Amino acid sequence: MDAEIKKGLAGVVVDTTAISKVNPETNSLLYRGYPVQQLADTQPFEAVAHLLWHGELPSAEQLAELRATERVHRALTPEVRAAIDLLPLDAHPMDVVRTAVSAIGAIDLAGPGSVLDASGSAEQNLERSVRLFAALPAIVAYGQRRRRGEAVVEPRDDLDYSANFLWMTFGNDPEPVVVDAFNRSMILYAEHSFNASTFTARVITSTLSDLYSAVVGAIGALKGPLHGGANEAVMHILDEIGSADQVVPWLDTALAEKRKIMGFGHRVYKHGDSRVPTMRAALDQLVEHFERPDLAELYATLESEFVARKGIYPNLDYPSGPAYHLIGFDTLTFTPLFIASRVTGWTAHIMEQAASNALIRPLSAYDGPAERNVPDWTA
Repeated sequence: MDAEIKKGLAGVVVDTTAISKVNPETNSLLYRGYPVQQLADTQPFEAVAHLLWHGELPSAEQLAELRATERVHRALTPEVRAAIDLLPLDAHPMDVVRTAVSAIGAIDLAGPGSVLDASGSAEQNLERSVRLFAALPAIVAYGQRRRRGEAVVEPRDDLDYSANFLWMTFGNDPEPVVVDAFNRSMILYAEHSFNASTFTARVITSTLSDLYSAVVGAIGALKGPLHGGANEAVMHILDEIGSADQVVPWLDTALAEKRKIMGFGHRVYKHGDSRVPTMRAALDQLVEHFERPDLAELYATLESEFVARKGIYPNLDYPSGPAYHLIGFDTLTFTPLFIASRVTGWTAHIMEQAASNALIRPLSAYDGPAERNVPDWTA
């Protein structure tokens, strides 16, 4: 009997996880059992990182301890900055972040026995996870500032994770409404079960490679427009359309040309992404704060027209793209922001994979030529 092929591993269950799931009864994405919309409404991102790594929300003391450790590792180190500065200014920001994470790993793992000890203990991998969590905002912020010809902004100890991220990126005190919207986006993007980048990280971990290599591989997977690049694509689409009165003719042409409209549809959610209402509410607050009703009208018109015609609903990338734009991030920075968030979920999965490991090595069904001999004339 021929093997049943499931392209893209669609519908294939490869392992168990205690980190997240989509509850089909409530259409809610759950982190360790908690609906993500409740977490986004009530928690700082640091608390959600602790939840993903440890399985429970932190006590006040545990949150203070994590914040203290995170603040120690916030600054961009000279070695990592030097690695970034070797890259062309027009290098893709995802390549810049990937290179920086690789440099952090190479420095951390340098020394005798580094290959044999690379996979690390549970304690070592938790420490590495916190360090990456702390370092990524500086990397992403410097990437945008460097492209703009702006100087590094050093971190501040008096700001929480989200506020400090914005401070290092823009060099001014962020408004509370902006911090709140950004914090919500970080929580909503933090984890989503065995998506392409997370599965990549677990495959690499299953070989007993190190946490940094697994994260670098995940970044490579996230760079693709069918995964993390979608929020960038959403903003390009909105820029291309220009205004609400151009939605109908633009969509007529796009559908006639069979273009893929990014920001809509999701393999897991069939009746709408459960994260969208929370991010849409944050976007609405930003629209009001920055006085951009034109963007809100464009957003709503494209959504209503596309849903009416195709019956396909927005995913998280659709509201997050314009939200990041209003905050002031370059469009090319959107997917690196995804990294800064999802590194918490990736590292939680890396540690879960390592704790109960089996090498991930699927089979394939060969459909090439039958066995044959090399002809004489090739000699």
